[in-house]
Amino acid sequence: MKKNNYTFSIAVDGSSASGKSTGSKIIAKKFRFKFLSSGKLYRYLALRIIKNKGKYNYRFINKVSKNITLKKLNSKQLYNPKITELSSIIAKKKYVRTSLRKFQSDFIKKNKKVLIEGRDIQSKIMPNADLKLFFKCSYKEKAKRRFKEFKKINKNVSLKEVEKALKLRDFSDENRKESPLLLVKGAVLVDTTNLSIKQVEDKLTKLVKKAVNNKYGNL
Repeated sequence: MKKNNYTFSIAVDGSSASGKSTGSKIIAKKFRFKFLSSGKLYRYLALRIIKNKGKYNYRFINKVSKNITLKKLNSKQLYNPKITELSSIIAKKKYVRTSLRKFQSDFIKKNKKVLIEGRDIQSKIMPNADLKLFFKCSYKEKAKRRFKEFKKINKNVSLKEVEKALKLRDFSDENRKESPLLLVKGAVLVDTTNLSIKQVEDKLTKLVKKAVNNKYGNL
């Protein structure tokens, strides 16, 4: 078996702005994994709902879900407090999550080495993932990170507004009935509060190499 010719799946979860997306991108690039952030799927739906004057139902969600592409998920419009708040609200609805599962399942089937980051990835989309990672970070640090991201898109956004949105998002995610935020059995906890990006990269590199070697031996 060639060094990069193997099948492996990584499921990533964690609280908002905990570094899970950044960490996932680092892993995907370094180990040549196909990467999907499922949170973008809900943000895209939220964007379409807002453009539809806030109106939506099962038929609308199902129609939009069937026409999602990876290119559409790269829109800069997906990141602002209103999108964050609405995406959290619609993510509580079972029919919304169900409508998006096909896109995620198809993504997995099309690629041998996949990394998907999102809320119900570890419990429903990839319950048998070869490696599960759960990211966490302090609120103070999370707010700083997300504020820096949003400031590039919306100069009028405030740090206080961003922190409030993050707290509401996490509270909602932790207490909802459908796919709540939780550390599943077997997941490796990654606390990024006091870690630089380089330190995060080093930590994740070791975790991925160990998991791959446990499955295939030294590649």
